[in-house]
Amino acid sequence: MINYTKEEIKKMYNRLSPFEFKNELIEIAKDTSNTKNIPLLDAGRGNPNWTCSSAREAFFTFGHFAVTETRLNWDLGNLSGMPQKDGIAKRLFNYIEENKDMPGAFLLKNIVNYGITEMGFNPDEFVHELADGIIGDNYPLPDRMLPHIEKIVHDYLVQEMKYNIDDEYGDIQVFAVEGATAAMCYIFDSLMANELLRRGDKIAMMTPIFTPYLEIPNLPRYNFDIVNINADVVDERGVHTWQFSRKELEKLKDKSIKALFVVNPNNPASIGMDEHTCDELIDVVKTYNEDLMIISDDVYGTFVNDFSSLMSKLPYNTLGVYSYSKYFGVTGWRLGTFAVHERNVFDKKIKELKGESKKLVDKRYSDMSLNPSALTFMERVVADSRRVALNHTAGLSTPQQVQMAFFSAFALIDKVDAYKKLNMSICRRRQRLLFESLGIDYVNLENSAAYYFQFDIDEWGRLNHGQDFVDFMHNNFDASDILYKLAKDYAIVLLGGNGFAAPKWSIRVSLANLDDRAYITIGASIKNILNDYVELWKSKKTN
Repeated sequence: MINYTKEEIKKMYNRLSPFEFKNELIEIAKDTSNTKNIPLLDAGRGNPNWTCSSAREAFFTFGHFAVTETRLNWDLGNLSGMPQKDGIAKRLFNYIEENKDMPGAFLLKNIVNYGITEMGFNPDEFVHELADGIIGDNYPLPDRMLPHIEKIVHDYLVQEMKYNIDDEYGDIQVFAVEGATAAMCYIFDSLMANELLRRGDKIAMMTPIFTPYLEIPNLPRYNFDIVNINADVVDERGVHTWQFSRKELEKLKDKSIKALFVVNPNNPASIGMDEHTCDELIDVVKTYNEDLMIISDDVYGTFVNDFSSLMSKLPYNTLGVYSYSKYFGVTGWRLGTFAVHERNVFDKKIKELKGESKKLVDKRYSDMSLNPSALTFMERVVADSRRVALNHTAGLSTPQQVQMAFFSAFALIDKVDAYKKLNMSICRRRQRLLFESLGIDYVNLENSAAYYFQFDIDEWGRLNHGQDFVDFMHNNFDASDILYKLAKDYAIVLLGGNGFAAPKWSIRVSLANLDDRAYITIGASIKNILNDYVELWKSKKTN
């Protein structure tokens, strides 16, 4: 049985990342689950409890076809050859015709036909790229992304994220990476390696934000000076809308702020920036800080109706990060993208390097080009992902790229957005169940992804019982107490808000990773704890 003192819990809550603190809570919740014979409900994780099965069926059926292709020109039992290009498209369609009952065969045919008819791909070249890719017998070439797959993923990002093809800034270039996690690492490394950011530089974060964006800049290697742009807007009742006031956005007028990091829709509140906020941000950047580098992580964008990334609104300034993990249930596959327009502020800043900085940066890439100064930021990021010296082996594994293409094509073929509507309905249904069990009014905020719910306990206390009750809580309890009691008494694990630069007395509930009925239990359990606080407050008032 794990027993922590109140002070030990408080210390861990204030010192550890929310995700590390969650691991401690899980051990406590496991004991409770075993002792009380109740299920452990971990709503601290972000991965969904659904998967996109149809695209996977098509993927694995195609994989079986690809293996049969390897045996056509060389078959020694356990050893075979490699897929051959000539006639491979015809052989695939024959295979599908002969194996109509294979899982995903119909979708597979539609995906291939989409590439041939809608995108104008040469049939043999397209199918061979997929077959050779799914077998994984060659290095990724080009290292950034396989060409047909990049075009499919490109169109998916344009459709879902509204990445735009701009006459002024050109098309978008996409780099396939091992999820948004890898993109984060590559971005920080390359910004530093190319002297676009230097140790101790000033950067801004639109908060609340995914914890690692707050933690990475504090590592000794970076030691950035962080300016928080706070989501400070509230409605007429004083309830968070998770939007940003002009006053907060005007912090970006400071030209010493070199980069802005955004998660949109944000994490933990799961709310996207509305049109007014975007317009204000555009105005501030274009008027006062036109060379600001913006990194926008848009992983939850597919859960918002008609979502538009900052890649479409500030194309010159923005580098877009996307992960397939949440929408398709592929956290284990590690599928993500990193995208910039052909003409962008990152390349401009590289061209402006002078003196010793230029010499050092040119030297870094001198073994991969006779003219390293001409390398684009995207080319440098790809090389940096393998410490430059291993640039010839860079790139996401080709089977991962093929799976990415299948998910993307599946979404492109779905003209009525049936899969998207299903995803969104699941999250919103669970959100409603949680709200009902908490006893709070259901409000579907504009631009809500409903992937998480950030419950501000101070806000709830003030609206329902007044500021006196909130003061009582602060004077008698710690923000960590509720998380501890949920784990110890109910075997429920949630995340605290402080590690996201969210209100300290707030908790994040993932609406994606548990069955519907779990959210009734979670809401009722939180309500029980808060009701105990209310009763204690009332008893103190009467004495």
